Amino acid sequence: MLIESRPATDPEIAALVIAQQRELREADGGLDGQVTVTHDDIRYLAVVVNGRAVACGGLQSIDAATGEVKRMYVRPAYRGRGIARQLLAALEELAFRQGHSVVCLETGTYLPAAIGLYTACGYDPIPVYGEYVHNPYSVCFAKRLPVAA
Repeated sequence: MLIESRPATDPEIAALVIAQQRELREADGGLDGQVTVTHDDIRYLAVVVNGRAVACGGLQSIDAATGEVKRMYVRPAYRGRGIARQLLAALEELAFRQGHSVVCLETGTYLPAAIGLYTACGYDPIPVYGEYVHNPYSVCFAKRLPVAA
């Protein structure tokens, strides 16, 4: 398994984001109906197994101190192997290298496995923020990153 940086325009990243969005729409019963595309200002990491990207996650800067984890997704056939946990750690390292002291994220109340992952990895619930404020199914989390010595 390899975790590598990929541009937002990478076709495998685009395919993973589309799969993630489709799965979210199915999980939430089509509640929001929005299809989100990749953004150029998100730095993506891909998890590559046997030459194929099987998972992705992104990091977007909210401000100098805060990075937001975006588009975390692991293809169903690769779940349960610790890939998401390793990808989240790599995204936290990327945030740290970019000078962020806090990483935050949003997920849905209908995704208990995601909530379990984030809380197990040290994320604490925070008030819903930004574009998620008016979504009754959004829950947000944050984690303070270690300070450089």
